[in-house]
Amino acid sequence: MKRIVLICLVLGLALTGYGYWGALRDPTVRTATIEMAHWPHGQSPLRVALLSDLHVAGPDMPPERLARIVTQVNALQPDLVLIAGDLVSDKRVSTHRYSEAEAVAPLGGLSARHGVVAVLGNHDHWRNTAGMLRALEANRVTVLRNCVIARAGVILAGADDDFTGRADPAALIRAVAPLKGPVVTLSHSPDIVPELPQRFGLVLAGHTHCGQIALPLIGRPATMSRHGDRFACGLIREGSRTIVVSAGLGTSVLPVRIGAPPDLWLLTLTGPAAPTTATAAR
Repeated sequence: MKRIVLICLVLGLALTGYGYWGALRDPTVRTATIEMAHWPHGQSPLRVALLSDLHVAGPDMPPERLARIVTQVNALQPDLVLIAGDLVSDKRVSTHRYSEAEAVAPLGGLSARHGVVAVLGNHDHWRNTAGMLRALEANRVTVLRNCVIARAGVILAGADDDFTGRADPAALIRAVAPLKGPVVTLSHSPDIVPELPQRFGLVLAGHTHCGQIALPLIGRPATMSRHGDRFACGLIREGSRTIVVSAGLGTSVLPVRIGAPPDLWLLTLTGPAAPTTATAAR
């Protein structure tokens, strides 16, 4: 009996160590080219970096690690950086809790010719909404809360956090209605998708962590989504709409990742592909 307990203890420690190593990995850079309706004629493709769920806190995501990720993002030379919320973390096992200013300070080093735009997540609101807004704005990050801005030839529609009931899809729909051009929606949670019309052709989100733990056969024990695995992870196409859900960079609850490594996305947005010569001749 003691031998069985010892074996289980060793296996548990090994799995925990493996999960912690997984949480500390450099984020995988995932890429996709997305053709968008209403793309302005003659406009060049737009390179967009999507970051999500930074969850700055010790031990796994101190500001120093986020600064290294910022350097990684800058090396990709994005035209625009979008951040899909949850910049801080207050998990009970944290070894250090950083202030809002300390947590987001590395973001001031992001370099993109069309700037950095973010929305807030549930952890940001649970911590200190006003403090997060001040810290982000001090680091040249534009925060959208159920509003729309024009940037780099696209309409950026930023939803406030759906998980805490702050999203207002109707406000976004009203704001977009009189505008022309492709719509890029930034939301912390992907659960807002079914509430948006097809005009909102691209939705970028995080929140699910791709499960954070995804086990063989068992799958993802939780995604924190009302829709289960529908928007759990990655690039999803539903009709004419594309949804991209990042696994995020940091962790929640426990500083471990198994089967769901940290990631960020580099998206190339462009207009619909031109028809081939043969097709055009018909």
